[in-house]
Amino acid sequence: MFLRKSLLSIFLFSSISFTGFSQGFLKASGTKIVDGQGQNVLLRGIGLGGWMLQEGYMLKINNEAQQYRIRERIADLIGPKQTQEFYDAWLANHMRKIDVDSMKRWGFNSIRLPMHYNLYTLPVDQEPVAGKNTWLEKGFALTDSLLNWCKANKMYLILDLHAAPGGQGNDLNIADRDPSKPYLWDSEANQQKTIALWRKLAERYKNEPYIGAYDIINEPNYGFSNPGEDKNGTKEKVNAPLRKLMVEITKAIREVDQQHLIIIEGNGWGNNYNSIFPLWDKNMALSFHKYWNYNDQASIAHIIKARDEQQVPVWLGETGENSNVWFTDAIHLLEKNNIGWSWWPLKKIGFNNPMEIKSNPNYDALVKYLNNGGNKPKDSNVYSGLMELAIYSKLENTIIHRDVIDAMIRQPFSNETKPFKAHLIQNKSIVYAVDYDLGKNSFAYFDTDTADYHTSTNKRSVGNRGRIYRNDGVDIAKDSLQYEKYYVNHIENGEWLQYTVNVVQKGTYTLKINAAAENAAGRITVLIDGKTIAKEVTVPNTGDAKRFATFEIKNVPLKAGKQKIRVLAATGGYNFSYIQFVK
Repeated sequence: MFLRKSLLSIFLFSSISFTGFSQGFLKASGTKIVDGQGQNVLLRGIGLGGWMLQEGYMLKINNEAQQYRIRERIADLIGPKQTQEFYDAWLANHMRKIDVDSMKRWGFNSIRLPMHYNLYTLPVDQEPVAGKNTWLEKGFALTDSLLNWCKANKMYLILDLHAAPGGQGNDLNIADRDPSKPYLWDSEANQQKTIALWRKLAERYKNEPYIGAYDIINEPNYGFSNPGEDKNGTKEKVNAPLRKLMVEITKAIREVDQQHLIIIEGNGWGNNYNSIFPLWDKNMALSFHKYWNYNDQASIAHIIKARDEQQVPVWLGETGENSNVWFTDAIHLLEKNNIGWSWWPLKKIGFNNPMEIKSNPNYDALVKYLNNGGNKPKDSNVYSGLMELAIYSKLENTIIHRDVIDAMIRQPFSNETKPFKAHLIQNKSIVYAVDYDLGKNSFAYFDTDTADYHTSTNKRSVGNRGRIYRNDGVDIAKDSLQYEKYYVNHIENGEWLQYTVNVVQKGTYTLKINAAAENAAGRITVLIDGKTIAKEVTVPNTGDAKRFATFEIKNVPLKAGKQKIRVLAATGGYNFSYIQFVK
């Protein structure tokens, strides 16, 4: 009863916080972010990583993975004209109104836009007149379109300078940094361009209440005092150059815009606030970033302490790249503490985000060449693969991972399970093992390895080892013999999967279970609505963990209508493909 009341209280709290978010400019009010009516606003958003700024890992590129190097190397293969065609198509397709409409429908109320400065202004070394700023319409036009789509959906857009002129740290990919050129921190020209860009943005959007905030420098990561041993600034004690620049950016913004909330980030990828305080503006919020650590109160204690001491709101500006279990637990923790969040990213070539961009053979060959060298791929194949990838970045061509969305929006506040697919059971119907119910671990399924906590444990794990199809803890592999078919593998003792089925006709059925095992040690127990109907049935030895065969569990009584079937590994060590129901 206490658990139910607690969950209900959290759900009601979240629902109240969710309402009224379209009422005027966001602003700081003590430790809360509120709207123009003074109502608490809990931001639930996603960052558009990979759109204006491609980090190599989102494209499966891990060698020379800064965007400028990826682009240069592509141009070496297909020339600058066709390279430009690809990037134009990418920007046009990757983010459209349908994406924002979908995000709103799924339950998000905000978007964080990671901006690359070079879409808005020229690099300092390319300016025709030194010290002057050439403004480029491309970035502003893209931002205007995104803002209009957000306004149509009554969603907040948070501007995030993700790649600042010169680059804001030694994590080169996140800011597209060219190490042969001056940093942001050792170049007055780069700093002045950064300040001028923010003044230009504030001047343009000063009267736009659907611009939720200005996130002025993403993830500074630079060791000012001891760059040799602390290159990313996680232990930096002074942070004076960072504070100075953020103060100057704030001053430039306030010269033209007194309305918008300004968000700052600490050093060390957003978390090191040493010597940043006291704050210098009355309408500010602190951002922090959270990856691969435990989702307990201790993991956010540092930012809660800063919030209380400085009497300022905090916002989790970036997190993600983990399993559904981690997502659900993190969001539950954050919202319990009235902390809004922005996940990362909306889409990429990869499975643990709401949308997965599909690859293609020609692009795969390009990635292999860029990562490993070897023979150059044919230029026409490179061009074809890139343009196909740009087309695949459209929402309707992506794989939409509804399990990820469910883990973020519904599961933090509910233990209820729901069918992953509609399993209508008639004679010879098949339910695939990978289509177990949507829901939390221990409610829809049970798996012993569910998330990656390596920043807490120094040991990497991934949840789903196969990194395919779904993003829970359950390990999934692709069947090499059957196109677009998957199976559950790495099954351990005590793990189980639940399926909500809808039986058309009551009767006695035979369950044909398709499985594979290299030995006969695996044993399966089957329960229906909590009642054991077959206990520790041996999985036959097929001689190969990828050679599947069926075995039967006979005389299984099924009522008409919905019921929950649970397949439990009394002893693991086998792979599981499907159940067929034969009447």
